Amino acid sequence: MIVVSFLGFLFLFLAVGLASAFRAKKSRTDYYLAGNEVSPWLAGLSAVATNNSGYMFIGVIGYTYATGLAAIWLMIGWILGDFLASGFIHQRLREATARTKEASFAAVLARWNNEEFAIWRRIAAIIMVVFLGAYAAAQISAGGKALQGVLDWNPKAGAVVVAAMILAYSAAGGIRASIWTDAVQSLVMLGAMSVLFVVGVMGLGGLGATIQSMSEVPEFLNWFPADLAFPGITGMALFVIGWMFAGLSVIGQPHVMVRFMSLDKPSNMTRARAWYYGYFTLFYALATGVGMLSRLYLPELGDLDPELALPTMARELLPSVFVGMILAGIFAATMSTADSLVLSCSAAITHDLMPERQEKTWKLKLATAFVTALALVIAITETRSVFNLVILAWSTLASAFAPLLIIYAMRRRISENGAIMALAVGIATALTWRYFDLHNDVYEGMPGILAGLAVALITSTTSNKPGRVNISSR
Repeated sequence: MIVVSFLGFLFLFLAVGLASAFRAKKSRTDYYLAGNEVSPWLAGLSAVATNNSGYMFIGVIGYTYATGLAAIWLMIGWILGDFLASGFIHQRLREATARTKEASFAAVLARWNNEEFAIWRRIAAIIMVVFLGAYAAAQISAGGKALQGVLDWNPKAGAVVVAAMILAYSAAGGIRASIWTDAVQSLVMLGAMSVLFVVGVMGLGGLGATIQSMSEVPEFLNWFPADLAFPGITGMALFVIGWMFAGLSVIGQPHVMVRFMSLDKPSNMTRARAWYYGYFTLFYALATGVGMLSRLYLPELGDLDPELALPTMARELLPSVFVGMILAGIFAATMSTADSLVLSCSAAITHDLMPERQEKTWKLKLATAFVTALALVIAITETRSVFNLVILAWSTLASAFAPLLIIYAMRRRISENGAIMALAVGIATALTWRYFDLHNDVYEGMPGILAGLAVALITSTTSNKPGRVNISSR
């Protein structure tokens, strides 16, 4: 019954994605930006689904299982940082997309003002291919773990199945297919997560009994994480501020920001943000609650793999139809997010990296196949968790692109050499921070973004408004 339910919901998601092909037009703008016709509610739900992905369903729940109540500060910091950044970045990025008439994230940044940052653009494309490829690998790994938890499949075999489906899905409908599927998947997963949370609480005798059971687990209801490098308020402040920068890092994620670039009108950004943060807050709270409940229901996972908490708990508590729904939702999340990552990599290769833009369909699909294969290899051979792999890619991309976006939002101009220096310093700082294991104390994206921003501020000048962009082809 689980398999039947899983296949049924998966067919629904795929059918929605394939149906988008009827709206497709033969242009690069339509393939990469859905023709800038996406409504606010679709843009908002798609962006939050892409942001969450396997990280939310597998990584965050696994982290909460191990950490307890203190994991809530990750949620608070992340959403607050994301919200603050969106207030002054998102609409200006959408305006720049219309002004430059470009179809890729790197191209819009490279031509934001009256310049063409050709060298920076190619460097950015390489970074995107490498780290978005690693990020896609995390999604494939999450799908493989979901199959292991519910159907007892070998996770590597599951990863191969996920990758094959991603390749087929990515080639079908471009970014519009991903956006449409994201929206349906978001609604289904919100319902499934709500059911799992309510059933879990009721199974323990209600909210009061659940809290009492949690209090019996040593340090599980502590407000501060047990492994903070600095004690008390200082350590807590650094922890929260670090995760605020993790949320702010959304502006450096091409696969998320492309949703807002695809919005129908810049003036509709407030409505898109309302959908985004309304859903994000509710779903993140439910995921944190389910993660805490899983510690009570599945104490043995602490010696195995806490990232299997969601699918394993669903199998133990829910009827088969809901287990299939959750599994299909995880699959849809991993596929739609990986689809977005692969499309962003494809755009970087065919639109930014190669000497001439490659816009023939078979060439775009070849680039998609290459990126998918690269992500599969990483997923099979990489031993780190989904959570760590996502954070590594997330922080590096943020350190590369967030400083430049912030400079542009401040109405400042910067030379190409200055932009390259800011990118290089930001990435080097973040990777060095992680190399010395300082990321266990403070999220590495924080020093990476600050270092890159400092360089960008030093090398930039004030500007009252963006210059006109020459939109002729290279």
